[in-house]
This record gives sequence, structure tokens and C-alpha cells, in this order.
Amino acid sequence: MGGVTYSDRPWLKIYEQIGLPYKFDYPKIPLFELIDRAAAEYPNSKSMVYFDREYTYAQLKEYTDRLANALHRMGIKKGDVVGVQLFNSPQFLIGVYGVLKAGAIVALMSPLLPKPELEYELSTSGARIHITDESRLEEVKEMKGRTKLERIIATSVKDFSPSEDPEPPEVPGALQLRKVLAEAQPSPPKVEIDPVEDVALLFFTGGSTGIPKGVMLTHYNLSTNILQTFGPTAAGMLEPNKGNFSVMGCLPFFHIYGFTCAMNVALYWAGCILLVPDARDTKMIYELLVKYRPLLMPGVPTQFMRLLQEKGVDLSELKGCVPYSGAAALPPEVSKQFEEKAGVLVSEGYGLSETSPVTHSNFVAILKGAGLDLGMPVKIGSIGIPVPDTDVKIVDIETGTKEVPVGEPGEMIIKGPQVMKGYWPIPGSGLRDGWLYTGDVAKMDEDGYFYIVDRTKDMINVSGLKVYGRVVDDVLYEHPAVAKAAAVGIPDPERPGSERVKAFIELKEGYEPSEELKQDIIRHCRERLPPYAVPKFVEFRKELPLTVTEKVFKRKLREEEIEKMKKAGLLK
Repeated sequence: MGGVTYSDRPWLKIYEQIGLPYKFDYPKIPLFELIDRAAAEYPNSKSMVYFDREYTYAQLKEYTDRLANALHRMGIKKGDVVGVQLFNSPQFLIGVYGVLKAGAIVALMSPLLPKPELEYELSTSGARIHITDESRLEEVKEMKGRTKLERIIATSVKDFSPSEDPEPPEVPGALQLRKVLAEAQPSPPKVEIDPVEDVALLFFTGGSTGIPKGVMLTHYNLSTNILQTFGPTAAGMLEPNKGNFSVMGCLPFFHIYGFTCAMNVALYWAGCILLVPDARDTKMIYELLVKYRPLLMPGVPTQFMRLLQEKGVDLSELKGCVPYSGAAALPPEVSKQFEEKAGVLVSEGYGLSETSPVTHSNFVAILKGAGLDLGMPVKIGSIGIPVPDTDVKIVDIETGTKEVPVGEPGEMIIKGPQVMKGYWPIPGSGLRDGWLYTGDVAKMDEDGYFYIVDRTKDMINVSGLKVYGRVVDDVLYEHPAVAKAAAVGIPDPERPGSERVKAFIELKEGYEPSEELKQDIIRHCRERLPPYAVPKFVEFRKELPLTVTEKVFKRKLREEEIEKMKKAGLLK
């Protein structure tokens, strides 16, 4: 392939052709300074919109200052952990940045977590205080004696909206967030933060092994990744609109993609965040698009598909908006349809929780989406090129050290300032000489563009949400009828690029296959797993195929299922 190597960084030619910077002088600042700086420069600019209620940056700063003061008075000190488990809302931003201003670490948790996983994350993180939605309050209260939890702060979706109760209601067994804020002064404690070394965010993920771990992201990891992702294109898009643009907040902020690429990007350039609590609420997303005309719209492929399919949606309303996709593969046909109907191109990128998250971006596509056609080809299906100051190699899967020839698939490994500090609580864990092994199979062409070939073998991608096969397996094994089990991801013919969870089960002696038993197993899973991780299908087999090491042969099961779907005409 012309003798190009990964150390040659062939992607640098793209930066030169476009005229974008590959090196940045990243500010070493605490993450909460994003809000403080925006409030100082643009105090009256809108920081967020929530069910038609608008908030300024001055208001957001005051709320976060008040919470930091309150947490300090509750005994929270630098390095303590505080859990935040909320949907997209003002209280999410207040919670996260109030905790950071108190010098603590935010343990970010999904509101969709089943009870056992929530207790695991609370216990593992050692959270002393937990900020949660009232809908999860009773469950969290039960965990106080079994974890290090000392206090619970509760809020509801109605809070901070036009329909909030005039006075914060009493919440038995917890403090009400609005009341906590009202009783605190807007004077945060003075905490010395070392942005490069101090952890800001603890985010639980399966990593490359499929076993949930706490990813430690520092203030510097997170602030750096904002500039890596949007700094190269900021001069043409964000800087001229600073303090006067909006970002669609329809990605869950408890997911690192939404946390950085929607919320933090808006805060860095003093933009307004259009808060959408339910990522599936296409009607609300569209209404906000029409009313506020956001400059940026980060999303997952499923959201763009829904917009294509939703009745009454005129995608020409997206003119002037720059949509971009991540978290799951964007099917080329969806990108093509979207460009035809909306007149704008959806760009695609790549990242992981361990990298804050962005490592690759298709800058040519982003600029074209912003109306700046540079006359360069847009490589549909590519995740783009490495973002600034990021090194990437493709190595042999067997050895993990030998670089494969350019154009050949192998495991993608990454090094850069956005790469995590390590897995909680051990700095450096999960890295090899500073390199992160992604577990994803990829290839690079001679121009430096990367393509994902396959995903980690046991990870299932349901509309951009990660489902760990091992976690589903463990739940299946808890059912009394199950002898052997394997959860695999099979292609979703209705949502190209997404998968469905299918469970293959070998029954214990004394149990017979039946539709009733299938439904009982699904019901069992529904009680223990997030909705998106529950198997859609259950198939009983007399024997499950095994590898030579006596493990259930998941790849074989998946290949057999794909072949059956092709014969049935469900897949091409």
C-alpha cells in the first residue's frame, strides 16, 4: 500500500489540505470554569431551555455555586464521590457542576439502571451523597445501609420547568434539591484543583472486556476533548456565534457522548442547550429544531432514522444546522436519505468512554454540513481521521504489538491527552504504556481515514446503547430453568446499524421448551436489566455449540442467525 505506516500519520495531510490545526495549547482548567467563564463573558445569554423555561448563564452559575456551598457544608471535600443519576434537565447541569465546584468527583449513573447495577455502582464508587430522580428514591434509600451513602438529594422532572410546584415538596428520607439550593449561599468553597491529575468524572462502562468498570476521566481529559472535537472547525462555526447559538440536547448526558459533544461543547462556547429528557421524543426534538434552529445537533443513527420516518416532519427545517452521529455505525443509506431530504450532511465520528469520548472525526463532512464545501471527497462509512494530538495504530489481534499493514484489519489502539487516567481506583490500569486497546477491529486507508470493521465480540449495540453480553448471560443463568445461555446481538432489519438481543438457551433436565417459558424468561430479564438490554427473542436448543475451551461459541450462533435471516429475505 505504498509503504505508508501509522507512525507517518497520513491523516496530517488532510489537516494541511483543509487548513485545520493539528496541535493545540489546551488550557489546564477545572471543568467547572466552563460555566464561570461563560457567565463572566455572557451573563445574560441563554444557557439552557427546559420545557420553554429559559435560564441565563448568570442563573446557572448561581445554582452551581449554591449547590457547591451546600455540599461543602454537608462535609463533602476534595476527592469525595457524589453520584448523579438524572435525565437531561437543569438539575443535571446543576448537579454535575455543583459537585465539581465542591472539589468532588461525579459518579455519573444512568437513570435506567436496574436496581442491582445501581447498587453495584454506588458501592464500587463509594459515593457519600447521591443526587437522583424521585422515581428511584425508594430503591436508593434501601441501599444506604449497604453502601457508603450518607445523604440522598432528590428532584423530579417537573422541577425547574414551568409546571414545577410553587414550593419544593417534602421528600421523606431525602433532601429536596430546590430546597437545598434555596437555603445555601452562592459562595462555593475554594478548592485547589490539579486539572491534569484530579479526576472529575467516574463513568461506568464495560470497557474492552465486557465487565463494568469505573472509567476515571480528569478535568483535563474532558476539557481537552472539547477542543480536539470542535477546535479545528471552531473558527468557521462556533467562534463567530459565541454566546448566541444553541445545541440540541437530545443525547442522554449520562452517556459520555452527550456529556461532551452536546453539553460541554455548548458550555465551552457559551451556547444554549435545548434540553430533551427523553431521547426517543422525536416530536419534542422537532419542535425545538423549528423554534430555536440549533447550530449543532449531535445524535445517534436511530434518532436520525426516526426524524426521517416521523410524519409531519419537514427536514428542510434543519438548514443551517450541523448534525453529527456517533455511538453506533451510521448506515450509508441513512446518511444519503438525510442529505436528500434535509439538504445537510450527517457526519460520523468515533469514541469510547475511556477517551472522553472522541478519538476520530470526519472534519470534511462536518465542514460540508456547515456549508463549507472544500471540494474534497466525503468518505461515507468512515469514522474519519484522528482528532488533534491523537495517535492511532492498528495492531495484530493475536499479539497486540505488531502493526498490521495499512488497509488490513486489526485491533485499534489509541494514545492522546483525552485517554483516561485508568479504571477506578487504580491510575494506569487498563492501559499498556499509555495506549488504550479499544477491543474494536478497524482498518485505515492510505489517506489516514479509519473504518470500523467489527465490534468487541461480546458487546451488543442497541441503537447506540451498549449491552454487555456477559451481564445478560449472568441474568439468564439466574433463571431456574437455564442450564447454559448465550446472549448475542443480531442485526435489526428495521434499524440498519443497530442490533437486537437474542438469547440462546439450553434447558435444565426436567424443563420443556414452551412459549410460556420463553415469556417467563423475558419477564425475568425485564425485572433485572435496562429495557434496551432485554432479549427480544429466546430460542431453545438441545445443545449450545462450544469452543475447544468449552465456552459457548457465540460467534457461531450469530453467524447461523445471520444466515437464516438472509435466507428469509430479512437481510441482503
